[in-house]
Amino acid sequence: MDKLSVRLTQQADYRFEILFSDDLPPIMGDEPPPLGNSSGISPPQLLAAAVANCLSDSLLFSLRKFKQSPEPIQTTASCEVGRNSENHLRVIGILVELKLGVAAARLEYLDRVFKQFRDFCTVSSSVSLGIPVRVTVIDVDGVKVFEGS
Repeated sequence: MDKLSVRLTQQADYRFEILFSDDLPPIMGDEPPPLGNSSGISPPQLLAAAVANCLSDSLLFSLRKFKQSPEPIQTTASCEVGRNSENHLRVIGILVELKLGVAAARLEYLDRVFKQFRDFCTVSSSVSLGIPVRVTVIDVDGVKVFEGS
C-alpha cells in the first residue's frame, strides 16, 4: 500500500501553502469570500483538478495500450457546489470533459478504451463512491464520442 502525503502551512486566515514534496514548488490554497480572499486554489478546485488529472491520465493510458496517439488531450472539470439538508455546502457533482487532440475516426479500439479507462482512475473511482462524476469525451472536431457517470 502506498502512502501519499501533503503538508499545509497557514499563511494568513484561510490561505494555506500546500507542499506536495520538497522537489516541487508549493501552491497556495484559499477560500473564496466571505471567508478567504480567493488568493489561491479553493478546495473544490483542487478536488476537480485531481479527478480531471487522473481521468486524463487514465484515458491516455488506455489509448496507449492499443498504440493510439490522441495527443494533445485537454480536460475541463467543474464542481457543482450546493447545500445539503443541513444547509452545509457540499460538492454535489463533478463534470469532466476530455477533449481528444485528434478526430475519433483516426483512433482504433475506442469502444474497448471507453469500457475500461475509468476503471484505471484511482481518484475518480474513489470520489464517485460519494460524489457523482459525469464524464464526457469529445474529439478535436467537437463530436461527442463518450458520455457516462
